[in-house]
Amino acid sequence: MSVLIKPIITEKMTSDSELYNRYGFIVDPTANKLQIKEAVEAAYGVSVTSVRTMNYGPQRKTRYTKTGIQHGKTNAFKKAIVDVEDGDVIDFYSNL
Repeated sequence: MSVLIKPIITEKMTSDSELYNRYGFIVDPTANKLQIKEAVEAAYGVSVTSVRTMNYGPQRKTRYTKTGIQHGKTNAFKKAIVDVEDGDVIDFYSNL
């Protein structure tokens, strides 16, 4: 399985990429920082200066319906913020 699952394309991450050369990715929960760095460098051909990771737990929700109480949760995931050297750019929209 690939280390990089999908890029994070939000308003906040787009402004960070324009101002600070930071890009966000949803990554495999078992991947470490070195594996994430190698995967980004191989996939996009840029040089990575630093990687920061965050683990997000599931959000649990409870609903009260006619049939009773319904319990549910979202999936847990890991997010990585990757700093790229000055002059390098990752273009997520080139394949559209």
